[in-house]
Amino acid sequence: MFGSPTPTVEAMITEPATDVYDITLAELNGGRYRVFVFDGDIPTLVDAGLEGTTDVVADALTDLDIEPERLVVTHGDGDHVGGLPGLVERYDLETWLPEGLDVEGHDPDHRFGDGDEVGQFTAIHTPGHTPEHHSLVDEDSDVAVMGDAVFGADARGLPEGYFVLPTGYYSADLHAADESLAKLLAYDFDVGLVYHGESVTEDASKKLERFVNFAGKPE
Repeated sequence: MFGSPTPTVEAMITEPATDVYDITLAELNGGRYRVFVFDGDIPTLVDAGLEGTTDVVADALTDLDIEPERLVVTHGDGDHVGGLPGLVERYDLETWLPEGLDVEGHDPDHRFGDGDEVGQFTAIHTPGHTPEHHSLVDEDSDVAVMGDAVFGADARGLPEGYFVLPTGYYSADLHAADESLAKLLAYDFDVGLVYHGESVTEDASKKLERFVNFAGKPE
């Protein structure tokens, strides 16, 4: 997705929510490539980054003094699973993959589907970008990992702080991607984490509701 980005020499780390970290691994043409880490009872990585960014992730985790124990994958694009083999080799990770996703050379510890509990997360099947795509909601932390169900609005040249759909260039079924967002409206979260563009860090579920239920939407 978005070409072949070059890993950064040193990750950029931000904390969009308490004990939740955004680790930016690489940039290309203004696009950012990330993993997220939730530092809780079982420190958890969400997605694995690109092939070749394992060292960048590991250095960032060392800086954060976090030893991950679990890895949850939202979907199978290369910027989300490319680093999986390297991270599993480096850390003793319990791995969770969505039903219908196979990663070459890796047999996951667990599979999950719509509505399943994955550690602190509830998995929500949000297909369209890819058929197996899931978003992950952690209501206790007031955070949702949106995966690529949506991008930050600035990824499409709009002001930060809102969501947009991924372009059709990167969606297997853009209509399904649009429709599946309605499933997330059953959950409340203040922060919506995205992998492309800037995450939404205030009133995320309310902003998503306005995006989904736009004025004049047919019944």
